[in-house]
Amino acid sequence: MKSAVRVQLSFMMFLEFFIWGAWFVTLGTFVLKNLQGTTATEVGVAFLTQSIGAIIAPFIVGIIADRFISAQVILGAIHLVGAALLWMCSGMTTFGSFYPVLLWYMVLYMPTLALVNSIAFRQMNDPSKDFSFIRVFGTIGWIIAGLLIGWLNWERNNTLDLTFKMAAIASLVLGLFSFTLPKTPPLKKGSKISVKEILGLDAIRMLKNRSYLLFFLASIAICIPLAFYYNFTNPFLNEIGMNAAAGKQALGQVSEVAFMVVMPLFFSRLGVKKMLGLGMLAWVLRYLLFAYGNVDSNYWMLIVGIVLHGVCYDFFFVTGQIYTDKLAGEEFKSSAQGFVTLATYGVGMLIGFLISGPIVESYKTGTGHDWHAVWLIPASIAAAVLLLFLAFFKDQKQTT
Repeated sequence: MKSAVRVQLSFMMFLEFFIWGAWFVTLGTFVLKNLQGTTATEVGVAFLTQSIGAIIAPFIVGIIADRFISAQVILGAIHLVGAALLWMCSGMTTFGSFYPVLLWYMVLYMPTLALVNSIAFRQMNDPSKDFSFIRVFGTIGWIIAGLLIGWLNWERNNTLDLTFKMAAIASLVLGLFSFTLPKTPPLKKGSKISVKEILGLDAIRMLKNRSYLLFFLASIAICIPLAFYYNFTNPFLNEIGMNAAAGKQALGQVSEVAFMVVMPLFFSRLGVKKMLGLGMLAWVLRYLLFAYGNVDSNYWMLIVGIVLHGVCYDFFFVTGQIYTDKLAGEEFKSSAQGFVTLATYGVGMLIGFLISGPIVESYKTGTGHDWHAVWLIPASIAAAVLLLFLAFFKDQKQTT
């Protein structure tokens, strides 16, 4: 790959995830503090837009990008429209006006996650060697967004509307920059549209493998407690008095990068079952640390809980992607990954977003929330999933 193209793709990834990290981490706090009369239930509904976008995304990418319009053109157009929608979000004062705009934005944004990958892969001779170097700039973008929010003290100053404006400016830059990216024309132009192919349903036959079926169900179930983390970590940390909470949360992405580097070593020594099990165990520990942590003597618990994100994400989701790729075979590799993404970020997190808001709202107190009780719930869910997984999962390659 030419150095100039490598720089282009790295900058693309940086902006793609900077935009998301610039507002998503503090969304729960924004909804509770900047919008009038909102509750934890509205926080869950706001985050639910991600799942709706994830469910709709395959249709946009599978139908338009694969068959009609070049990926870099669609990417540019989406981010230009997205810039306007993000700027509109910054000025909203009620949930009723904010939610429809956010929903439209996420329906447009979620497909871009697949588009940037598609553009990057098409320029690589050996994605297994090149992609991780390019993709890591996306994580760096997310980290820098969080550090900026913490450094500028927008959470404490109650000026989180500026996060949407910052994201809007970055979206405008990426929208314009996208038109300079290498041309990525549709590969299936003129081919017949198959809904089964778009949704990855061709890979459903993999569920005949009982162990893979258990992994698949565990993936959906583990995304339920994950929704608690995405929805309420930032409001929780701000409510208990942590300074620059968004900046501290960026440590989770730092650990994600670190554990990604050492994953091949762990994978070769531990295998699929132990890797997945350690990932789920980290989820249990994270929520227990949040339940018993505070900004005084147990401040370290909060930091360790955040840093565990690297184990939670890499050991479970990345290992799961590798496991899926191995079992799928050449014919269904893409379909299988799309199927798992639809199930996790679509179905699993949708359930989590729906139930987490009302649960947190039920533990509201006169001065805030009973966070100890709140965090024990996702810890219990993750522990139950872990125990069932360890009891019944067997790493086997046969598909019948």
